[in-house]
Amino acid sequence: MSRFASDGPSQRQLRIGEQVRHALADVIQRGEVRDDVIEGTVISISEVRMSPDLKIATAFVSPLGAKDSQAVIKALARHAKFIRGRVSGALRQMKYMPEFRFRLDTSYDNFAKIDALLRSPEVVRDLDDEDEDRT
Repeated sequence: MSRFASDGPSQRQLRIGEQVRHALADVIQRGEVRDDVIEGTVISISEVRMSPDLKIATAFVSPLGAKDSQAVIKALARHAKFIRGRVSGALRQMKYMPEFRFRLDTSYDNFAKIDALLRSPEVVRDLDDEDEDRT
């Protein structure tokens, strides 16, 4: 086992992922992608994960206020090559322009579920019991 092996992404992957996220957000924000589904939706890009070889960029997207989130993801996937060309100017320093993959970001939903669980009467009751035991 290499002493440099790690379980998570490298600093380089994280740095490049953030640069790609900014470039991707700029292209979408400026409305350069002409698609009715995308133009009518506010899109938040929460994270971009880069593959170890930096050739694949997986963008985690949250379509805010969209009725059909999967339709937005499919529309972005249809325009992935166009988007790749548009962000290339902002990412000139990269040896290879990454291929874009779009995934629905469910982290906000997970946070909401955890918050709802923590506020449920059963958990609040258990937490109150623990506080009484300490005093």
